[in-house]
Amino acid sequence: MRYALLPILLLCAALTSVGLGVLTLLERNRAALAQQFATDRQAQLDEATRGVAETLEDVGEDLRFAGELMSQPGSDAEHRRELRALLEAVGQYKVIATYNAQGAERLRLLDRRTGKQLARGTILPQMAEAARRALQRPPGDITTSPPLGEPQSWLRVMATALPAVNGRPAGAVAVLVDTESFFTPLRIVTSDPEARLLLVGAHGQPTSASDATLADWYRRLDTEGALVPGFASVAARLREGERGRLPLREDEAERLGLGRAEAVAIFTPIRIRGGSHWSVATLVSTAALRSHEQGLIWQLAGAALLVSLFLVAFAVYVALAQRRAAALRESRRHAEQLAHLHDKTQKILDHIPAGVLALTETGRISAVNQVLRARMPDSAVGAPLAAAFPQAPEPVVSRLRALVEAANGEARPQSLLGEPLALFGDEGRFNLHAVPLEARDPDVRTLLVVEDLTNVRALETQLLRAEKLATVGVLAAGIAHEIGTPLGVVRGRAEYVLGKLGPAHPQGPGVAVIIEQIDRVSRTLRQLLDFSRLQATAVRPVALAPIARDVYELLRVEAERRRVSLELDVPDALPPLAADPDQLQQVLVNLALNACDACGPGGQVRLSASPPDGASAGSWGLVALTVRDNGCGIPRESLNQVFDPFFTTKKRGQGTGLGLTMVAHVVRNHGGRLELESEPGQGTCVTVLWPAAVPATEERHAS
Repeated sequence: MRYALLPILLLCAALTSVGLGVLTLLERNRAALAQQFATDRQAQLDEATRGVAETLEDVGEDLRFAGELMSQPGSDAEHRRELRALLEAVGQYKVIATYNAQGAERLRLLDRRTGKQLARGTILPQMAEAARRALQRPPGDITTSPPLGEPQSWLRVMATALPAVNGRPAGAVAVLVDTESFFTPLRIVTSDPEARLLLVGAHGQPTSASDATLADWYRRLDTEGALVPGFASVAARLREGERGRLPLREDEAERLGLGRAEAVAIFTPIRIRGGSHWSVATLVSTAALRSHEQGLIWQLAGAALLVSLFLVAFAVYVALAQRRAAALRESRRHAEQLAHLHDKTQKILDHIPAGVLALTETGRISAVNQVLRARMPDSAVGAPLAAAFPQAPEPVVSRLRALVEAANGEARPQSLLGEPLALFGDEGRFNLHAVPLEARDPDVRTLLVVEDLTNVRALETQLLRAEKLATVGVLAAGIAHEIGTPLGVVRGRAEYVLGKLGPAHPQGPGVAVIIEQIDRVSRTLRQLLDFSRLQATAVRPVALAPIARDVYELLRVEAERRRVSLELDVPDALPPLAADPDQLQQVLVNLALNACDACGPGGQVRLSASPPDGASAGSWGLVALTVRDNGCGIPRESLNQVFDPFFTTKKRGQGTGLGLTMVAHVVRNHGGRLELESEPGQGTCVTVLWPAAVPATEERHAS
């Protein structure tokens, strides 16, 4: 124990001697004390500017990250979602915009709280100007703008060029940043009443964080710089981006508002990638140092012995604390990196169109992305695989388990491609992929990727149907052209013969049957020609109610002949439709006649309409036209064929199968769509969603 105390006593003695020497030096050399004072202030300023530089570098990293996102393949909607996530993650960002290689704007996202207000002024042109200047610099360099708005505004634009393609930038990304919070560490450094701050922006002008007196002198240096030569030298070094400190005379310090005492100016740059920099200077009066100098000397002399005893324990504590602080900083850095990576991974998984489900080593669900989360129960996480698909039959769930087990057993991905599975109730087409991961993390042992191909298959079916309709159209035009003329000649000859024979002749009824059948073939040919000539039409605003009433009057007698009740419910207050009136009437007539054909005596047919989305009549969107009957209905296996050419459920000779096909073409050519509901024996409901005409105010706005 004695030998352990000896070094401590020697250290205390040495520290005491050093303390006495320091006291002597302080008393003899005030300049050295001021130098130490300046060094301490320099260290504080360096620490504060380091935090500011890291914050500005974070903005640069965000810009470069956004640039990398925009350079990756993807649609504008995908890029917009990624940039929206960045805009909402950083509260200081107000507007993010991207530009092409010519400086024209591609995408623009505004902060929901203040972005729209800021974008009303000259902000957007100044952002575009910053982007054009960024395009003239290498990718990755940060271009900053002068303060936007008022001279003392904290708003600035920072921009960078996207990665180069074929030797030149592919575009640029710019962000409007509120930089006020970035410089909070500098305000803390100058919280001392004896200190003043001068913060010069990248374009050489003082910011609003600067002391008003210093900022005013900085602007007057060109005319009155001789009165404050030391401050003028500091300003010149700030513009050059130098780091250092300079003493200021007593009279100069007084002019600068620092009191009647010598002052020290400490300055350093805050560099931004690309060569530009901010500059910060703190001017500190030594008045307090002078007044406390003598008291400090006596206090140091009285405390030297106590400090000597305390320093040993404090040195050990500081060493341990520094080691612990370094370990904590490193742990925090790793934790932040892991959190950032986790956040980024989660966002990527949530925005991919396929469903992703993570399974633990024991086969339980540990995580799902947003696509699957919307289609599975909330209680599925933590449950077995079957809980994710409660509507799936047991054989389907067994196939999923077998797929996962095969992937884990063979240590390679396993897939089921284009399988018809009832995963979510109704049967659909799916691609399933089981991807085994490393066994180090038991919580995420396997990924199950679910790609829903149902919509893709539906689009393929529509494409095949469109090709079929196009082929039928060409065929129809040829048939109508080649057969129509000979039929006309035959009918003329038959009428001539009937006229010669007279109605009383035994062969007269037979010739009349020939004429009747030729007329039937001619009607079919006319329908074929109408089908083949159907083109996109020029539409205009058309009131629906008058046309619906005309259709009602046209078909009322026929409905009464068939003893079918025909009802009309079309309000006059509906918005006008964007339509060709003749084709709109043709659609209503065909649908109403089909409904009457489906009803027996005593049946009911109702023609009605409702405003878009149930909203007021003044809005515009899709108006719902509904033709409902209580007839025989359509068999379930025929629902997908009723709009195909030449398909009909009527008896031979009672229909051509082209009426609903032409209805579908007319509706599609007008930008609408058809919905069909039918139950055998219960009736049929055909809903036509027809675009309403755009109001005149909207047209003027669009022009």
